[in-house]
Amino acid sequence: MDLLVWAIVALVISLIAGALGFTGVARGAGTIAKVLFGIFLVVAVILFILVVLGVTAIF
Repeated sequence: MDLLVWAIVALVISLIAGALGFTGVARGAGTIAKVLFGIFLVVAVILFILVVLGVTAIF
C-alpha cells in the first residue's frame, strides 16, 4: 500500500510543479509516479493470482 501512496505523492508533486512552470521537475516526478504505479500494479496482480490459486503462505 505504501507504494501506491508514494505514487500518488509523486503525481501531486508533478501536478503542482507543472502548474507553477517547473517543467523539468514535473516531468521527473511524473516519470517516478508512472514507474511506482506500474510496480504497484505488477505486485497487486501477482498477489491476486496467488490468492486465486490458493497459496496461503508466501513468506
